[in-house]
Amino acid sequence: MTLGAHQGKSVSIDRCTPCQAFWFDKFESLQLSPAATLRLLELIGEQKPAGPVSLAKEIRCPRCEILLRPTQDMQRNTRFSYFRCTNGHGRFTRFIEFLREKDFIRPLSKQQIAELRKHVRSVNCSNCGAPVDLEKGVVCSHCGSPLSMLDMEQPQRLIAQLKEAAAPKSIDPALPFDLLMIKRDVGRLLGEVESDPNWWTDVSSSDLVQACLGSVSRWLKAK
Repeated sequence: MTLGAHQGKSVSIDRCTPCQAFWFDKFESLQLSPAATLRLLELIGEQKPAGPVSLAKEIRCPRCEILLRPTQDMQRNTRFSYFRCTNGHGRFTRFIEFLREKDFIRPLSKQQIAELRKHVRSVNCSNCGAPVDLEKGVVCSHCGSPLSMLDMEQPQRLIAQLKEAAAPKSIDPALPFDLLMIKRDVGRLLGEVESDPNWWTDVSSSDLVQACLGSVSRWLKAK
């Protein structure tokens, strides 16, 4: 995929839908523009996996064939992981980890956990796909990941960045109105997720992150 980068440039990234993963050459992930990040968010929402995705035990660099090394990193308060080439050619990043890297995913609040338990008994872990029995807890017993969901305000923050980048550099008299519209859209988006007729069906059949992605993907198409 060819996507927009900062300063009007472009980057070409590789994606593997069956693996639910991207390959980023060196620094490509950091170069993505807000519009490109939103495009990948939409893509991930459209590419719902048929079931849990299992990766090979050994993943090799597509450039030099060296064995990729599992690596953990931190973005603000969110830890994410990927497989990197020790020769510096790039990294293999799963869709869910890309969302963590871009600060799209956050843990559930107590209120959200209580609301979730009212509607479903179990959900699939967004990290490994294993079922999580909500009667027993909110941490996956298979991989230890806490239940998380998409931060629904993050797409709006990216849209706000796009608006700012496209706006004239002089003071825009319509800026207060634009900010009000963005605030309204945030509230509407948060409300639409729970009122979306497909929301609870998606939660029951997949996982929280994928259900959120489906709602955001439908919302972005409507925009």
